[in-house]
Amino acid sequence: YDVLFKGRPFEFQIPYGQYIMENVLFKISYPAEFHAQTAVEAAHTLHAQLKAMGKSAEDIKSIRIRTQEAAMRIINKKGKLHNFADRDHDINYMVAYPLIFGELTTESYADSAAADPRIDALRAKITCVEEPQFSADYHDPLKRSIGNALTVTLNDGTVLDEVSVEYPIGHKRRRAEGTPLLMRKFKNHVAPHFDEARQKEILDIVSDKEKLLALPVDKFTDLFVKA
Repeated sequence: YDVLFKGRPFEFQIPYGQYIMENVLFKISYPAEFHAQTAVEAAHTLHAQLKAMGKSAEDIKSIRIRTQEAAMRIINKKGKLHNFADRDHDINYMVAYPLIFGELTTESYADSAAADPRIDALRAKITCVEEPQFSADYHDPLKRSIGNALTVTLNDGTVLDEVSVEYPIGHKRRRAEGTPLLMRKFKNHVAPHFDEARQKEILDIVSDKEKLLALPVDKFTDLFVKA
């Protein structure tokens, strides 16, 4: 390290502490790569708006996505997508699908789902551009936003109001919204593996902060051991 850093000491954006634990990002709403979570949320909002107007994705002429540099570099793919992993790492696919169908689930990335020609047709109408402020806020340790903003133009020339979302549901700044949904996700994953008595025991523990903090780690992990 001394050679690589030429004798300079390490410099950190923020001091060590509990920052990491307090800023954990939970993937709650959609099975989508994190840089696209807010774009997917915006796409759902626009799908509902189109439906209320009596229109659908077929009426879309173009879509403009303002996004962060990280998304531009990591998940802005063009051309043929070959498999599940390709699709759930393409912001264009993850926006096109809910605009068409009003949902995005794990099944949305399957070969059978991706075979619908409307998806690639809509992907081809999407243009991603970097928004410098989103990139700056993405790297800001006090924000850590993952912003995306969608503007849809219709075939008749109508331009829908831009839908911008800066923070995904699983972000620290949306804990009040996210916590109930996170608990629901947790319950859904626990239910198939344990009987009702064990489920209740686990949920009672994780729902009580003081009880959870007082429980030894080995006793906590024992709760998840199947007989």
